[in-house]
Amino acid sequence: MSITQEYVLDAYRARQHGEPVVPAPGAHDWQVIRELGDYGQFRAVLAGRPAHGRLWRALVRRLRPRPRPAC
Repeated sequence: MSITQEYVLDAYRARQHGEPVVPAPGAHDWQVIRELGDYGQFRAVLAGRPAHGRLWRALVRRLRPRPRPAC
């Protein structure tokens, strides 16, 4: 049975029992990957190492001087 067939069967059973339908396969893959990176940063801080990741890059990007457009 493929993952798609299994999802359709689970969705059908959930509707029959009045339960909420499970999310589709792959719906939250990127969120899981981001959270794994955040967890790695958290572990780095606990180990006493500097944590560089999404927040650090966003801060650097915000504080970096922007090049002025040529007129």
